[in-house]
Amino acid sequence: MTRLSVNINKIATIRNARGGNVPNVLKAAIDCQRFGAEGITVHPRPDERHIRYQDVHDIKPEIVTEFNIEGNPTDSFLELVKTVKPHQVTLVPDAPDALTSNAGWDTITHKDFLTNVIKSLKESGIRTSIFIGTDIELIKRAADTGTDRVELYTEPYAVDYIVDPEKAVLPFVKAAEAAHEVGLGVNAGHDLDLNNLKYFAKYVKPLDEVSIGHALISDALYLGLENVIQMYLRELRDANL
Repeated sequence: MTRLSVNINKIATIRNARGGNVPNVLKAAIDCQRFGAEGITVHPRPDERHIRYQDVHDIKPEIVTEFNIEGNPTDSFLELVKTVKPHQVTLVPDAPDALTSNAGWDTITHKDFLTNVIKSLKESGIRTSIFIGTDIELIKRAADTGTDRVELYTEPYAVDYIVDPEKAVLPFVKAAEAAHEVGLGVNAGHDLDLNNLKYFAKYVKPLDEVSIGHALISDALYLGLENVIQMYLRELRDANL
């Protein structure tokens, strides 16, 4: 069964728009967990424009489900995650001014860098995942870095799904197969939603985890957070029928 990790960055974005502590990011994390989410994801950026480093410290003691921290492995990010020790760190090659994650790692060009980072994270007992596209060679070479998993960057799937679902999912099916051939687990995330999630999870197998934030939090504005988490979980369950 594919696990649902809820990315709560957007909760922090709303809070930061007014200052103060409304909505409460820690409460949102606890509520997501209570409503059935099988993981909580945060992506602190250097400018702390949504999730702040202090949020990460506050959330960790309250999370009994999986805690996944995404980010570019800068010195400050690595210091944070080695202190907090989440269950998983997902390495994302974001530029500091990136609006959102929009590309995966080149695991050939950055092999030595990623290998060193991953080694240090594993020494701290942290599972690692590399954010990556569907290039088969780059996925196979990801195994050389020592990572445990890859997270497939799914925006291209979400865009193409509207036109041709079968064509859209095929590169991800092949990417997951390539990852499994070299012993890597597979996560996925970016622009997955209630319209396209079940189809993706039905064909991309085995799929360990999906991380969903923007669409899920947006849906929750209309339908309620507890209800929406159950709806996403239902999509994942139905994909395995």
